[in-house]
Parts: sequence; C-alpha cells; structure tokens
Amino acid sequence: MKLSEIKEILPALENIEFQLEDGTFVPEHFHVTEVGSVIKHFIDCGGTIRKEKKVNFQLWNANDFEHRLKPTKLLNIIRLSEDKLGLEDGEIEVEYQNTTIGKYNLEFNGQNFVLTSTTTACLAQDACGIPAEKQKISLSELSSDSSSCCAPNSGCC
Repeated sequence: MKLSEIKEILPALENIEFQLEDGTFVPEHFHVTEVGSVIKHFIDCGGTIRKEKKVNFQLWNANDFEHRLKPTKLLNIIRLSEDKLGLEDGEIEVEYQNTTIGKYNLEFNGQNFVLTSTTTACLAQDACGIPAEKQKISLSELSSDSSSCCAPNSGCC
C-alpha cells in the first residue's frame, strides 16, 4: 500500500485497527511512534548497487490502555511528515514488535489494515550461483505413453 492510498482510506474510518495475517489484532491502545522515510542503499551478491526508499510507520504497544489513535490524528501525523520531512508517496513498511521487531507490508481488507509478511530473496539469482529449483514431479504424473518410455516387450531395452 502506498502513502496516498492510506490517506484516501483514513477519512472514511471511525477507528484504526491493525491486524496480523493470522487474524490477531495489534492492541487497540497502540501508538504510531514514527512516520518517516527509510532509504536502504546496498549492493547485492551479484555486485549491483541498489537503493530502496520506503515510507516507514512504527507501531508501539504501550501500557497506555486509554490511548486510541483516531484516523484524523494519523492523517495529521502523515501530513506533518510530508511537510517537514518531504515525505514522498511510496510503499509503506510497518515496524511492529511481536517476539522481535518485524517489518511488514501494509494492506487494507475493507475494514482493517493488515500487516502482511515480508520475505527475503536473492536479487541477483543469475549472478550468485544458486541453481534454479528443480521442478518436482510425482511418478504418478508421468505419462504412460509408450513413445516417451519403454513399454514391456517393445524391444527398447
């Protein structure tokens, strides 16, 4: 989800709820402690220099059980970040601590914001020497066509 998308969604909501993919919810007394821009400048294992830029939200679960972040407040924080930080319209990455700090993508299911898992991957598969994963085929899926294998009494073996 891009920053422009969340800005379109927030005015229509009465409350903000974040949900993990497994269905559990971030406690409703969470705080958005940071909104900013994160730039990752790196070199991949194939030697290509890369740069990623994302909008970052950090969610924090405090012991402030009376706290409820309203959509207008988050929208104001986003607008302030755009103004003071020059925040651009980019993909949102959410940091949230479960057992450790996790980085999540953000989606909206029509009712709640969903923190979706991110994964690592090799960006230079053609250069790093890792062989392509072989296709797994069950023996039962192989054709019994006699032209593709030896049939009994065919004389091929």
